[in-house]
Amino acid sequence: MTRIAVYLTGSIAAYKGIEVVRGLQKMGHEVRVGMTDAATKLVTPATPFALTKAPVLTDLWDEHSTPIPHIELADWSELAVVVPASANIIAKMATGLADDAVSTTLLATTSAPKIVVPAMNSHMWLAPATQRNITQLKQDGVNIMPPVSGRLAEGYAGRGRLPEPAAICQYIEDFLTSSQALKGKHVIVTAGGTRENIDPVRFIGNRSSGKMGIALANAAVQAGAKVTLIAGQVTVSLPQTPAIEVVRVTTTEDLYISLKERFSQADILIMAAAVADYRPVETVGHKIKKKDGDPHLTITLTETIDILKNIAKMKQTGQYVVGFAAETNDLLENANRKLASKNADMIIANSVAGETGAFGSDQNQVTILQKDQTPIKLARQSKAKIANEIIELVSAKLKSGD
Repeated sequence: MTRIAVYLTGSIAAYKGIEVVRGLQKMGHEVRVGMTDAATKLVTPATPFALTKAPVLTDLWDEHSTPIPHIELADWSELAVVVPASANIIAKMATGLADDAVSTTLLATTSAPKIVVPAMNSHMWLAPATQRNITQLKQDGVNIMPPVSGRLAEGYAGRGRLPEPAAICQYIEDFLTSSQALKGKHVIVTAGGTRENIDPVRFIGNRSSGKMGIALANAAVQAGAKVTLIAGQVTVSLPQTPAIEVVRVTTTEDLYISLKERFSQADILIMAAAVADYRPVETVGHKIKKKDGDPHLTITLTETIDILKNIAKMKQTGQYVVGFAAETNDLLENANRKLASKNADMIIANSVAGETGAFGSDQNQVTILQKDQTPIKLARQSKAKIANEIIELVSAKLKSGD
């Protein structure tokens, strides 16, 4: 049994949210409900109260509720489900706005995972602002069950319709089942790019955004793990949740030192960071200036430490190490060579060449390589979905002891 807080918002599909409440109860879960003011115009709070036998949170200032109702419900929840989720509540969650009982409680919900099930007119769903907000929620570790295509309240067909309550309940049940796969495990994920300083204003770096590593950290949390995210330079927001310890690093050496300090306590290491292979032999303490009559600048580089190879040498029985191979050509050949030489259990091969390359994109296409096993090629899809598939596979391997 899981303690689930269900939040109904101002969508015509609010009545289906009531069916979700009932379906979750039939599955054996304990459910409490919060409603926005707009939701109460569509469904009376008396209905969820009759089903749950628990007060329905609609007002932060209800004299008959607990002294701090939004904190009490947030702390009580083991899972928060927003169904149906209007464009308004999605925007509030994405920006951290807390101006009513539901948005305030969701903001205060920091230890429980969240599932958002949008429902709105197709124009609103496809609006750039809504899509930006959805992207932000995913980056924050919120799980999105997307709307489906079908007949809308306006009388025409489009994408934005709420999935059927039975499908939503099954999605929640599947999430709860899979979310225990790494319970009690410690996962370290590295993300982003490292930088090697040339002088105080210049550096050698790469185009890594950190999105894949962050998606993996979020997926590991959803699987019940304790997660440490060691992040270099990223172009997106880092997770802001107590479930993920974030450690910032700059150089390859910084990353290596940070991993050495923590690896012995980890069950799984996923090296998604794009690590610089070379660094300047010397770092100049002042900005290098142009010299009249000399258009050339020579910088002597030396190899950085091979982090994956050196850390994997420290691997003990029961630890599992995953590396990434980002290549522009001969992808599988280079990735297989890395699998053979680095002592990793798994290598994720992905291309960073051209416009469809992984760097900076919200999508990726990877091939998973393991020793003496047929490669697993995943379809091009969101990095969040790829992260979930990788975590599921690693969880299964760890459980089987392979």
